[in-house]
Amino acid sequence: MMIRMKKYLSLVLLGLVVIFSSCSKEKVSEQFTLLTDHVWTSDSLLANGVDASGQGQVLEFFKGDAIFNEDGTGTFGQYSGNWLFADNETSLAITSPDLPFALSTHIEELTALSLKVSFVYPGVTTVSIRMTFKPK
Repeated sequence: MMIRMKKYLSLVLLGLVVIFSSCSKEKVSEQFTLLTDHVWTSDSLLANGVDASGQGQVLEFFKGDAIFNEDGTGTFGQYSGNWLFADNETSLAITSPDLPFALSTHIEELTALSLKVSFVYPGVTTVSIRMTFKPK
């Protein structure tokens, strides 16, 4: 009887260890790792298919590095703010007090060598935006 009790307690203890260890480890997706493991530098910033990264142009302040921190904060060119995945990690939502509205971008490509996002800028006339980045 004492042996059964020890086996039972051992099994219960082992079960608790497994439960607590699995609960304490959050699974991180491949998309999350790809996005946060790099400092991304702008490669092309296009508005309606034309470079819009020059002085006075609509994407001027996105030029430079984009850093997506694991805690959901980041810098996006000259902006700083917050980011999160949306739509089953097929979109990025970016907010900043310096932006007139939250950006909801569609992720066209996210690999170790490339980040490509697009969105439509609402205004008097809509503008199709496409931004591509490469790891620094």
